[in-house]
Amino acid sequence: MTSADVLIIGGGIAGVSLAARLAPAARVGVLEREEHLAMHTTGRSAAMFIESYGNAAVRQWTRESRAFFERPPPGFAAEPLLTPRPGLSVARAADVAALEEFVRANPGVVREVSAAVALARMPVLRKDAFAAFAEEPGSQDIDVHGLFDGFRRMAVHGGAQIVTRQEVLGLTRAGSLWTAATADGSFAAPVLVNAAGAWAGRIGVMAGLGDRGLMPMRRTAVTIDPPPGIDLSNWMVVNDVAESFYFKPEAGLILASPADETPSEPCDAQPEEIDVATIAWRIEEATTLKVERIRRRWAGLRTFAPSRTPLFEFDADAEGFFWLAGQGGYGIQTAPAISARAAALILERL
Repeated sequence: MTSADVLIIGGGIAGVSLAARLAPAARVGVLEREEHLAMHTTGRSAAMFIESYGNAAVRQWTRESRAFFERPPPGFAAEPLLTPRPGLSVARAADVAALEEFVRANPGVVREVSAAVALARMPVLRKDAFAAFAEEPGSQDIDVHGLFDGFRRMAVHGGAQIVTRQEVLGLTRAGSLWTAATADGSFAAPVLVNAAGAWAGRIGVMAGLGDRGLMPMRRTAVTIDPPPGIDLSNWMVVNDVAESFYFKPEAGLILASPADETPSEPCDAQPEEIDVATIAWRIEEATTLKVERIRRRWAGLRTFAPSRTPLFEFDADAEGFFWLAGQGGYGIQTAPAISARAAALILERL
C-alpha cells in the first residue's frame, strides 16, 4: 500500500497541473493508466488562448490564467508559452445575429470589422461566403507541450510521485481513506481527485457516485498543405461563428477541424472518414484553398459536463472525493486558474 495526502487519478493537464500546485504543501500521488502522460486529449490539443471561448465562467478562468501564461514561474518554460495569433470569426448571412451577440458578450475582447478589413487580413476567404466578421486581436497560440512539461517538472520538483501504467480497477473508502486498487497494488489517501478526462464518468461510477452526466465528445483535426509560395506566419485563426469549422497555421501547414462533437465511449479516439471528408469540403466551400492531400489526421475526446462548465469541487455525498473533470475544450487555456483554485479548495480540507 502506497499512501499520500492527495491521490490524483489522471495524468493529463488537469491532474498534473493540480499536482504541481499541491506538491509544495502536501504528499501527492498521480496515477496514469497509460504508459506515458498526456496521451489522449492533452497530447492531441491544438489549443489556443481565446478569451471569448466558452461560457461566462470559462471566460473568467481564462482571463485569470493570462498572467501565468505571460509570466510563468522562473524556469517553468524555456520558450514563451504564448505566441500572438489574432482570431477572426466569420458569419454567413443566416448567422449575423449570432455574431453580433458574440461581440456584445465579449466587450473589449472582440470587435466587429468590415468585410474589406477581414478579407485584407485573410484573402483566402471566399468573398461571397460570409456576411459579417469579428476580430479578437488578443488571441494567442499556446505551447501545449511547454505548458504541460512545465507543470510536470514543477510537480516532480515539489515531491509529487507520478506513476504510469496504473489503471484503477477499483475504489473503496474505509474510515478516512480512499483506496485505489491497480494491478500493481493499492494506493490510499484521504483526498481522491478524479481527473481522469474521458474516463472521469467511469471513475465516478466506480466510486459509487455516478457519472455526473459527463460525456466524451470526439473532435477531428487534419493538416493540409498551404498553396505554393504562401507565407502562413501572419495568418489568423479563422472560426465559423456557427461552429462548423476552424482553421489556423500549424508548423508550416494548415490545421483544420469540422468542430465536430460526436458522443463517444472513453477510448483511444480515431478520426472517422466522414469527418475528414467533411472538413475538406467545408474548407473548400469557405476558402479558395484546394484540399488535394491530407497530411495528417487525428481525433481526441473533449469531455463536457451537462452545463459545459468544468467541474472542480468536492462531492457533496462522499467525503474526500474531488471532481476535476469536464474541461471540454477549455482545459489547456484555463489550467493555470483552475489548478490554483482547485488546490486552494483541497488544501483547506487537509
